[in-house]
Amino acid sequence: MNKETEIKLRASRATLAALRDHPLLKKRNKSGWQQRELYNQYYDTAGRDLAGAKVALRVRRDGETYIQTLKSRGQSVAGLSERNEWEWYLETPELDLGKLGDDCWPAALADLDKSLIQPAFTTDFVREYTEIAWGRGKAKVVIEAALDLGKVLAGEHEEEICELELELRQGDPEALLELAEALTADLPLMPCDISKAERGYRLFDADSYQVRLAVPELSAEQPLDDAFAALAWHLLGSSQRLAEQYRFNGHWRLLADWLAQLIDLRALLGSLGQAAPRATSHDLRAALDALLEDWRPRILAGQHDEAARQAAAGQFAEELDATRWGHFSLSASNWLLRRTWTSQRSHRGERQGAAALGNWLTHQLSDEAGALNLARYQQQPADLGEQLPRLERMLVWLRLARPALELPEVDRLYGELAKLAELATTAPDAEHLAARTAQAHTVATLKAWKALTK
Repeated sequence: MNKETEIKLRASRATLAALRDHPLLKKRNKSGWQQRELYNQYYDTAGRDLAGAKVALRVRRDGETYIQTLKSRGQSVAGLSERNEWEWYLETPELDLGKLGDDCWPAALADLDKSLIQPAFTTDFVREYTEIAWGRGKAKVVIEAALDLGKVLAGEHEEEICELELELRQGDPEALLELAEALTADLPLMPCDISKAERGYRLFDADSYQVRLAVPELSAEQPLDDAFAALAWHLLGSSQRLAEQYRFNGHWRLLADWLAQLIDLRALLGSLGQAAPRATSHDLRAALDALLEDWRPRILAGQHDEAARQAAAGQFAEELDATRWGHFSLSASNWLLRRTWTSQRSHRGERQGAAALGNWLTHQLSDEAGALNLARYQQQPADLGEQLPRLERMLVWLRLARPALELPEVDRLYGELAKLAELATTAPDAEHLAARTAQAHTVATLKAWKALTK
C-alpha cells in the first residue's frame, strides 16, 4: 500500500500549453517533460457498490504494462487529497479479483459478491509529466507535475480531462500548496477536488458528486483555534466543490450556495478579534471582499430575474477563465495549513486562541448581540443594512457551532436571525421596512436573545 498526496487543478488547453514552458516549472525541472498514453478501465457493480464505499477500482494500460489499482477516498480538504492505494502488476488487461483480499478490501464490502463487479467507464488520456525540485530550506521536496489531456467515457456520455496534477513524491505536503499557489498567481487554474473516477460516476448521475460536505463536529471544550480551522476548511472545501459542480451543470442553487460559503468564510474571518490579528488575514479578507463585491449583487438579482440567472453562467465562466478564483482558493488553503492567523498574536490573542470554544462563543455572541441594539432598528428599520456584517458573523457560528452552545431555543434564534439578515439585504420600501421592524421585535423577544443580552 502507498499513500498518494496530490492536488488537481482544472485547466484549459491554452493553460496546459503555457505550463510546459512556465518559468517556475522550467527552472526546477529535473528530468525534462516525458509523455505516455494511459488507458484506464474502471469497474463497479451495477448498483455502484464500490462508489458507495468510497473506493475506485481500475486496470490501467501504460504502454505494454497493465496495472490494477484500488484507491480509497481518504482525506480531502480544499483540493489537497490524501488517499491510500494498492497496486498490482498484471500479465493481461483482465481484472484479477483474487488480488482484492482482506488487507485492502473495505470492510463495508465484506459481504459483496465480487463476481458482480463489471466494467463501468473508461478514462483515456495523454500525460506529460516531469519531476520538480521544490526547495524548502534544507528539506528536499520532489513533486511530479503531470499535464493530463483526454476524455472520460461513460456509455454515451463523455467529459474532457484537462488538468494539472501535482503529486508529492518526497517532502512536506505544504510544498504542493506552495507550488500550486505560485502557479495560480498568473495562470487560470481551478482547484478541482474531484477524481477521474468521480467524473465517470457523475456522467451516469450528476448528483453522485457530493458538494455539501458534512459539517465538522465541534465540542464546547475544544480550543477556538481548532474549531476555527475545522470550520474554515469546511467552508473553503465546500465552496470549491460547489464551484466545480456549477461549472458542470449550471444549476442556479449551486451558485447561490457557493456565494453563501464565501459569505460565511468572510464572516468567520472577521469574528476572531485578537485571536486572528488583522494584519495576518488582510490579503485573504481583501480577496474575499472583492469576490463578494462582484457576486453578491449578481446572486441577489438572480433571485427574482431569470435573465440575471442566465447571465451569471457566462460571468462565472469568465471568473474561471481568470486567475482570481484559483489564486484565492490556493492562497486560503496555504493560509489555513500554515495557521497563519496564529502569528503576530499578543498574549491576549494567544489566550483567546486557546480558550474553550463554548466559553469564547457565548461571550462573542453576547458582545455582538449587545452591539446590534435591536431597539434602535425597530425605530429606524431603514438603517438595518449597516448591521449585515454583524448578523452574518453571528449566523455563521450559530449555524456551524450550535452543539457548543448552551442557550435555550438556539435553533429558533438562528432561524429568526437568518430572516432578519435576509430582510437587511432587501430594498427598504414601505413593505420591507415594516417587516424589518416586526422581525427585529421577534428576535428581541426570544429566550436565547434575552439570555445573550441580560
